[in-house]
This record gives sequence, structure tokens and C-alpha cells, in this order.
Amino acid sequence: MIQEYLDDLVLTLSTEKNRGKVADYIPQLAHVDPHQFGIAVCTPEGQMYSAGQANTLFSIQSISKVFTLTIALGKLGDGIWTHVGREPSGDPFNSIVQLEHESGRPRNPFINAGAIAVVDAIMMGHAPKETLAEILNFVRFISNDNSICFDHIVAASEMAHRDRNASLAHFMKAFGRLRHDVDKVLGTYFHQCSIAMSCEQLARAGLFLVSDGVDKTTGIRVVSAQRARRINSLMMMCGHYDGSGEFAYRVGLPGKSGVGGGILAIAPGKGSIAVWSPGLDKLGNSYLGTRALERFVQHTGWSVFGH
Repeated sequence: MIQEYLDDLVLTLSTEKNRGKVADYIPQLAHVDPHQFGIAVCTPEGQMYSAGQANTLFSIQSISKVFTLTIALGKLGDGIWTHVGREPSGDPFNSIVQLEHESGRPRNPFINAGAIAVVDAIMMGHAPKETLAEILNFVRFISNDNSICFDHIVAASEMAHRDRNASLAHFMKAFGRLRHDVDKVLGTYFHQCSIAMSCEQLARAGLFLVSDGVDKTTGIRVVSAQRARRINSLMMMCGHYDGSGEFAYRVGLPGKSGVGGGILAIAPGKGSIAVWSPGLDKLGNSYLGTRALERFVQHTGWSVFGH
């Protein structure tokens, strides 16, 4: 059933004229062909369904913030909330306005300033290389795939055009919110965002959030049930920046987008869904990916709000 529907969905969307606009402020992402589309669905037992370019690697960008938040909660517990808040921002993902009003404390872990604060928190005096090894090892562990790597070309492209994020980081540093050297924190952050994954790998990585913190394919508890629910709630409220309310309204699932065109969506108890289409809407979320998820949830009834 799911496989047939995904095949039909890819056929239907292939005729779509409006595909949004690729992120051109990161030059390396501007070169990506916007006509690509992939979708993968992984059930709690590990059954994978996919269609389109579901095995093509793309830069996961801000979807990585879900994984670094999970690491931060593991290392600091609720102590992470002294570094960053838990409220929707209502502002663009790279806005500096809120930091000004709120003494340099970012509103949530999924906007850029919040993710930079999370990276600073998990570094704990270690060099960027050590922190990046920890992040990559965790992503490989939850994906059960040791082939996942950083895209160093994308990371270098982001570092070369870092002014906006550097402004956020220096602003937080001025308020005493960052403990480490700004360039080291930014270098770590850009590499984290450059992780390259396919829809299938990403859907597999989200499985622990489907079953209350347990990866049922291995029987390993990745996080506590309470922590998994809290990560999902933050994804629901803040995962699409100032488009989070619209995504909750249209799709009805916890989700996290990235400007590489990917979205990871979690249907608790049902499955982990990853979509990828590089063209973005005006808020920086995948245009076609959002529409695909909306149709998929309407078809399956997987919305957390019921049918």
C-alpha cells in the first residue's frame, strides 16, 4: 500500500511546475538541480519504502539540529535550557532581532542562533574535530550506516559566506552566552550542517523518535521516552522556523526542515518520513516536500491530530 502510494506521488509531483527556489546564499547549494525529488518511509520494524531520488545524497543542513539537540540533552540534561529556550520564534531562522530583546539567549534550538548555542554547549572545551567526530558517530549510529560523511565543500562554502551567522555568534558572545572561540564554534556548526544523507538514511535515523526513544530494529534505547516526546514537541512547534504553525496545520506531524531541501517528519508509533526537494518556499522550507508530506498524511491518516 505505502509503496504504491509513494510511486504514484512521485509521478503526480513530477508534473508540478512550481518547485520553489534553491538556497542561493550558500553558493554550493545553488548548483543543485531543483527538479529532483525523493521520499522514504521507514516503519518502526525497519521496513523501508521509497520512491524518486531516495538514495541521492543531499546536505541535511538544519535537520542536523535535531541530532545535536539529542546529544546535548544526553550530555547536559535539562541544563541545556540555560543556553537556549523552548519557544517558537515567529522570526526568520537567521534573525538577530530576538537576541537583542532577550539578552543573547536564543528562543529555541532550531533557529541558527539556538543551534550555534547548542554546539557551544556540547563542545565542553574540546577541539572542533573531537566534537564533529562525536556528532558524526551519533548520526551513523542512529542511521546504522557508517558510510555517512560530511560534505566538506558545502562546509567550506558556508564558512566563506558566514557573515550573518558570525554576527549571531559574536552577539551571543558579547552577552557571555558562548564559552568557546567564535570561529571554532562556527566551523563545527557549518560542518554539522554539511552532513550528506539520502532520504532512506534520514528516515532510518529518525526511527528512535517514532517509538518513544527506542530503535525497535536493534532494541537499543537511544533516549528516554520522555526525552523523545520532548524532542518531537519541539520539532512540532519550532521545526519550520516562522512556518512551523503552517506546517502543523497542513501536515500535522513533528518535522524539521533544512535549506538543502530536506524534511524529516515523525509519525509517532507509525513511521519516520524523509522527503527531499531542493526548491524552497519563501520561509526556507522545501516547497514540494511540504506538499508531498501533506498528501501522504491525508492518505495514511498519520497526523498526530487524528483523521
